[in-house]
Amino acid sequence: MINSHAQPHQAYDEFSLVLDPAVYEPLPEDWLIGITDVVSSTLAIKSGRYEDVNFAGASIIAALGNAWGSFDFPFVFRGDGAAFALPPHGIMAATSALRRVASFARSDLDLTLRIGLLTVREIRNSGRDVRIARYAASENATYAMFTGGGLKWAEQQIKNGRYLVKPGRYATKPDLTGLSCDWAPFPSRQGEILSLLVEPNDHTSPEVFAALAKRVLAVFDAAPRQSHPLSGDKAIPKDSGRQVDAKGWSEVAANSDFRKFDDGLRLTLDCTPEQIDGVEAILVAARARGEINFGLHRQTHALMTCLVPSGSPDAHLHFLDGMGGGYARAAEMMEEGALRDIQHHAR
Repeated sequence: MINSHAQPHQAYDEFSLVLDPAVYEPLPEDWLIGITDVVSSTLAIKSGRYEDVNFAGASIIAALGNAWGSFDFPFVFRGDGAAFALPPHGIMAATSALRRVASFARSDLDLTLRIGLLTVREIRNSGRDVRIARYAASENATYAMFTGGGLKWAEQQIKNGRYLVKPGRYATKPDLTGLSCDWAPFPSRQGEILSLLVEPNDHTSPEVFAALAKRVLAVFDAAPRQSHPLSGDKAIPKDSGRQVDAKGWSEVAANSDFRKFDDGLRLTLDCTPEQIDGVEAILVAARARGEINFGLHRQTHALMTCLVPSGSPDAHLHFLDGMGGGYARAAEMMEEGALRDIQHHAR
């Protein structure tokens, strides 16, 4: 089991290793799971507010880490929201941070941020689980990976009105120190920026899903820099007077979360149209076999939201999404696919 203050000690530096269900450790039952998402995010994105949506999505990570005094807790950025886990004595910090970011999103960004909090025990009682592993994207940046179906179930419950945290009406602003969107959008160099979500169906074994995920990743890994959406040698700050040396930029690129496992694959990649078509054919076949559901969205640019913790600036984290709707649009496609399946079985 994980101790009450930290994530698992071992971090894996090859992404394929975190596809192995055996490397995940269960969270204690009394730990808290928090989830946020921007309501009607696709509408906001269609009106050109993709940066605001991503900033709102990442805000809970910054607010909670600054309030907690450490970023050594499991979390994942999901484009229009985030999920995190904290030990039980973090309930006051978690509730306060959730209320503050919801109030901030409403007052400063004109966005409604749905916020929810529940325990791992409540998730396990539903027959799901929350297990985590650590993936070292670089020497300084480590991201939590989640499996067990628990986050997916919890998110659906919160969207249905359970486990909601009521936003504070007069909450003081969250401390978002270190959170920024300082970079211009990054154009695709291979053809298209792909946002891809792939989730196993409830009855699909972790081993079957891991094998499929490895097939998908093999297609993208064959491309330059494993289809990384950030150039290895070139950055475009919004502030044209700002200079970034090659070493500093390579560290930024290395510390980014372009590949994640969050109850499924969550990828932001720079690909050729042929690569995407090939992967889509693999996934359509797997969906027809009843193994998975998936959603993908193609766009011209990637976006990056950055978090530089004041206490440990070397451990800077860089959250990636697609500029044309990214994960939110991919999730919308996945929901449409699930609805079609339900209608098909109802006939």
